[in-house]
Amino acid sequence: MSRLNYHHLYYFWRVACVGNLTEAASQMHVSQSALSAQIKTLEENMNTQLFERQGRRLILTDAGQRVLAYAGDIFSRGEELEALIKRGITPKVQQLRIGVLSTMSRNFIEGFIQPLMQRADVRFSLHSRGMGNLLNGLRNHQLDLILTNTNVVSEGQDELWQSQLLARQPVAVVGPDAAPQAQSFPRGYESKRWVLPAPGTEIRGAFDGFCSRSQYEPDILGEADDMAMLRLLARDTGALTVLPTVVVKDEIRQGTLKVQMTLPNVFENFYAVTVKRQFIPPGITELLASQQGV
Repeated sequence: MSRLNYHHLYYFWRVACVGNLTEAASQMHVSQSALSAQIKTLEENMNTQLFERQGRRLILTDAGQRVLAYAGDIFSRGEELEALIKRGITPKVQQLRIGVLSTMSRNFIEGFIQPLMQRADVRFSLHSRGMGNLLNGLRNHQLDLILTNTNVVSEGQDELWQSQLLARQPVAVVGPDAAPQAQSFPRGYESKRWVLPAPGTEIRGAFDGFCSRSQYEPDILGEADDMAMLRLLARDTGALTVLPTVVVKDEIRQGTLKVQMTLPNVFENFYAVTVKRQFIPPGITELLASQQGV
């Protein structure tokens, strides 16, 4: 199997960033024909077309877009390494790559990265993916850290992953109307409809158990595995839902959604996961330290 020629990949990266072969050749002090030949060789080795011509412009194909994402990561990290070795210092601007579980609360994610927004020496990128893709990203060094509501260490993978509990958020019944005036659940909820987390999720399991103990059968309008979608459904359908309160903090503050009740002893845990025995960028280490005790 032929190995990837990083010299060719570097030329592709520069041309893709500029978007014009002539200008890129001028910046790199090589001839346009030589640059074109290098990219053509890369395309032949990969057996895929990376650019399409539109007039004088080069437009990335879908495959080219994917290759560009990897190339940008490779060469930006290479520049950091060069700065670290040559000058013995951390680069002026750290690039931090954070993966987030696609179904997690956006409010929690924004709160987590808030310290980064105040820093001039940090640039971050957020990548929303499924759990399998996130762990692969960590394993393949494409991500520095992932945020999840699943403790991967408890799944028997503690030899590879290092997990830090960031927060425990209470889970509540939330809806647009005021809470029923009742002494105890399920009184006042007999005619209510529900939009609930998908079956198989921890929150849904806890709510189903709570309903079973209370001898209550919820009238389910819909289900979703995405917290943001549940928030919208509760807001727009008039149905009740079950969520960590952090998900709907803005709606609660504005009065569009109200907490009906907090489920007893039910929480959603949020974790930060890194790879053991791997260099962790200082910005990530400092960010995790700032979360302790929060």
